[in-house]
Amino acid sequence: MEGGIDGSSVDSDFKECFSLAWKNPYVLLLALSAGLGGFLFGYDTGVISGALLYIRDDFKSVDKSTLLQETIVSMAIAGAIIGAAIGGWMNDQYGRRTVILISDFLFFIGAVVMATSPNPSLLIVGRVFVGLGIGMVSMTSPLYISEASPPKHRGALVSTIGILIAGGQFLSYLINLAFTKAPGTWRWMLGVTGFPALLQFILIFLLPESPRWLYRKGRSEEAERILRKIYSENEVEREIRELKESVEVEIKEKEASEKISLIMLLKTKTVRRGLYAGVGLHIYQQFVGITTVMYYSPSIIQLAGFASNETALLLSLVIVGLNALGSIASIYFIDKTGRKRLLIISLFGLIISLGLLSAAFHEATSHSPLVSTRNTPLKGYTCPDYSFTNDSSSWDCMKCLKASSPNCGFCASRANKVFSGECLAANDTVKDLCHNEDRQWYTKGCPSKFGWLALIGLALYIIFFSPGMGPVPWLVNAEIYPLRYRGVCGGISATTNWISNLIVAQSFLSLTQSIGPSWTFLIFGLISVVALLFVLTCVPETKGLPIEQIEQMLEKRTLHFKFWKKRTNLSDKTQGA
Repeated sequence: MEGGIDGSSVDSDFKECFSLAWKNPYVLLLALSAGLGGFLFGYDTGVISGALLYIRDDFKSVDKSTLLQETIVSMAIAGAIIGAAIGGWMNDQYGRRTVILISDFLFFIGAVVMATSPNPSLLIVGRVFVGLGIGMVSMTSPLYISEASPPKHRGALVSTIGILIAGGQFLSYLINLAFTKAPGTWRWMLGVTGFPALLQFILIFLLPESPRWLYRKGRSEEAERILRKIYSENEVEREIRELKESVEVEIKEKEASEKISLIMLLKTKTVRRGLYAGVGLHIYQQFVGITTVMYYSPSIIQLAGFASNETALLLSLVIVGLNALGSIASIYFIDKTGRKRLLIISLFGLIISLGLLSAAFHEATSHSPLVSTRNTPLKGYTCPDYSFTNDSSSWDCMKCLKASSPNCGFCASRANKVFSGECLAANDTVKDLCHNEDRQWYTKGCPSKFGWLALIGLALYIIFFSPGMGPVPWLVNAEIYPLRYRGVCGGISATTNWISNLIVAQSFLSLTQSIGPSWTFLIFGLISVVALLFVLTCVPETKGLPIEQIEQMLEKRTLHFKFWKKRTNLSDKTQGA
């Protein structure tokens, strides 16, 4: 088998994991309680995409400023960068359980602040609180689960976090749809996150600290009591002995690693090449555009010509549902197919889907409905820029939406939305008058017969991203570094991921406004081509390889073109070397 791993063992591991429900429910309770952090992570990163549609309606300053919209979305990411940076230190000082409790408190405070915000400024403050919680829990939940799980179940239990993240994102869109007609709309959407945070706080408060952390702090009796609940009688003594030895080695390695500097990392060939691959994957993961799809999918759907907030949310729900299914599929394919092969398939699909998105938006822009001059009951509300222009025949819907004195909207034809319509001043009164005539009102995108092509492109994007470029960069970063450098290198790559996430989230709407969605998605497509070349040349296949063999691979060469050839058994390879 490639990499020496039998795919059937993966299936049996998961069957064994599910059997914990009746064999050892205590372990399952530990994992699922900590895994709620992943659910919170997914919910808070997904809910803002739908809530933003209604925040724009309530706060006109937000509706008029793409920068303010981007800031509301991206401040949670900025908070996550800080939360992840301080989370590592807090985990060592105060323990995994304490950090999860603190993150729940931050989630709850953030939810209350957002739900009661009287202005965009306080809403941004609430987003920062939530971001701090996301950053802390994103690194602490998997750590807590891995240290409180039996080895044979560890991989499967930690992998459930990915499913819970996708589940949180999916539920956030359901919640968005549920509250579209409720008074307060977005306040309920953002405030609901307080309930799972409170639930996790109660569960984690009643559960113990990580036994590994307790051992490291000299609290061995507490650690052993917990281990006896996790392991069977015939396994616990061996595990206690191995844990004690492992912690002693870890402490020695940590003492040695305190002398590690960035210059040392770059001078060490295997670490430097590992960082190239690991950090590069995290950068490309964000710069191929996933942040825009997850944070702005309803806005993208409206740009494609679907004016209704409810329709945009419903179609986004389909996209997020595909992401959840892809995340589940990745657990099966990631060990069956291999890391590098899955990355290559994923990037090929992204290039095709981004090309389709770019083409769809180009056609939609090129065939925008014209602005008519016919007499209607709404003629008194005509956009001032259109009224005073010398060349009204050149005006179409796209030009109407770019008018700025004041902002203008497009009231589509009643007969067919792609026929000529009217360019009117954008305000609530005109919007209601347009709807009263059974016509659709557009302020973010124009009517288009190519809208469904854009939806297909979005769906294909998620189908190819979620099993490959989604989970694989995180897994490769967990495998590619030598043990002594794994903590610091993992921290560097994770921080790079969040910073890249912030850059894309903070610039997407500005890009679509300045150069248009077609060119924006084309840029993401070109970056995907560069990412594919990067994976082909700089990323080794780490599936099933021991750390020593990965180091040997990185030591010998930087280019790794071979990715489809099946490997022989590891023992044969070692003898051949």
